[in-house]
Amino acid sequence: MRNKQPRLLSEERRREILGLLEEQGRVTVDSLADSFRVSAVTIRADLEELGAKGLLVRSHGGAIPPLSPKQEYPLQLKKTLHHAEKVRIGRAAAQLIQPRQTVILDGGTTTAEVARALGRTSPEAVTVITHALNIAVELADSPNISLIVIGGVFRHISRSFVGPPAERMMSDLHADHFFLAVDGLDPETGPSTPDVLEAQLNAQMIRAAREVSVIADATKFGRRSLSLIGDIRSIHRVITDTGVSEEMVCQLRKMGIDVVVV
Repeated sequence: MRNKQPRLLSEERRREILGLLEEQGRVTVDSLADSFRVSAVTIRADLEELGAKGLLVRSHGGAIPPLSPKQEYPLQLKKTLHHAEKVRIGRAAAQLIQPRQTVILDGGTTTAEVARALGRTSPEAVTVITHALNIAVELADSPNISLIVIGGVFRHISRSFVGPPAERMMSDLHADHFFLAVDGLDPETGPSTPDVLEAQLNAQMIRAAREVSVIADATKFGRRSLSLIGDIRSIHRVITDTGVSEEMVCQLRKMGIDVVVV
């Protein structure tokens, strides 16, 4: 009986954590540790367990509710999710960019890390095309980088421009490389995102680039978001973190896709 009691208390505590998450929309490790009078280590273990079951999403210092394929997190909140992994992915992606190349950077927090790394290395005479305000701001003070910002219908949640005007402008441009951030990557279908207009512009960007690299942390694999961006065969490379399963890596490599794990 003494062995069963702690497990029962853990299950009860985790149910209550889910209740608080539903009620408040977000929970923190410190507030939960204080409420339940347990250590932060215990709460982190609870959150990891609930996250592994898909009942919540871990964020920096706490957790947030999972989203449906039709929803997406605001950019400011996305920055707190899997930050260390995104930094490593961004650095690895930036190393692929050569002097005098033209690259397209999609919107998002992982591409922001690519832009940040690119701004630090500042290769000579690089041109960056983007539809995202956060990317433009990140590179605005980089003297060696020429910046082309695509205009269109502004999406507040992603801080990016989409729609027919953006697609028309993109149709006149060409690039050596497109770094695509996704909300889902399923080998059977392809990359996907919650917004239809975002997906249509991303498809135009794929057509404009000679080489396409998907940059995504391991949580994005096997997921299908609402809007399909393009065929899986349009992807040349995937850059991800060590959380990706070996099975997924093998599956992608068998399809001829280069997989970089950092």
